[in-house]
Amino acid sequence: MQQIINFLIRNKNNILFLLLLTFSLFLTIQSHSYQKSKFISSANFLSGGIYSWTSNINSYFNLEQYNLRLLEENERLRTRLASYEDTLNVKSFTDTSSFEASYIFRASEVINNNYAKVDNYLTLKSGARDGIERDMGVVTSRGIVGIVENVSPNYSTVISILNSNSRINAQLKKSNHFGSLVWNGEDPNVVQLTDVPSVAPIAEGDTIITGGRSLIFPKGLLIGYVKNYSLDQSESYYNIDVQLFNDMTNIGYVYIIENTQQAEIRALQDLSKDE
Repeated sequence: MQQIINFLIRNKNNILFLLLLTFSLFLTIQSHSYQKSKFISSANFLSGGIYSWTSNINSYFNLEQYNLRLLEENERLRTRLASYEDTLNVKSFTDTSSFEASYIFRASEVINNNYAKVDNYLTLKSGARDGIERDMGVVTSRGIVGIVENVSPNYSTVISILNSNSRINAQLKKSNHFGSLVWNGEDPNVVQLTDVPSVAPIAEGDTIITGGRSLIFPKGLLIGYVKNYSLDQSESYYNIDVQLFNDMTNIGYVYIIENTQQAEIRALQDLSKDE
């Protein structure tokens, strides 16, 4: 304490000068609008920079939370969009091989993803308690991922499109020619589209989408594009390599698709088979 007192005594002239300077600056700022506005602008700039820096740090540490919020928002938007498009697709005929239905999209996190085996699976952090059931489609914003196979109360497993047992209806977007999407077990980002008739117009770069001829995926979901193609031995059908829009080695979050009319349609189909 004595050292502080001695310091103040030795520097009393300098301290007095600083006090007078501060007081004069205060009077100048208060009495002149230009100086006052400059001072406030400088203070705002400094505080704004601090707030921006703090906000950037908070944003970085909350990225996962923000991503979850975006997923939830996209979930609601996709569900509304599917319902909206359904009201626009009014047909003048009945196509017994495809169905107009209502779809609900639910967001989920992938906690395990295989892609280096012949039969690959994903595990999702969503289960029966979240409304997930067997035979629901799984997609990302960039394309399809697979189909739910088994469900527990809190988790579910998905047959990846990178699985020898996977068979998904797909089509050429520009011509409506259909085929089956399969995987030959080689490149995890390239699948094969088979059984497309040789009369179909095709070119490298053509977009491949879901065909809608099942109860799992709505029509028009992205899959990939034609990487290359050739005719089979009979020259009746194409063998097409499809470059996936999804990077199947890097799947973090997905949407699980529920066809709300699936049970009704299947019951009707089963009834028709029994007759």
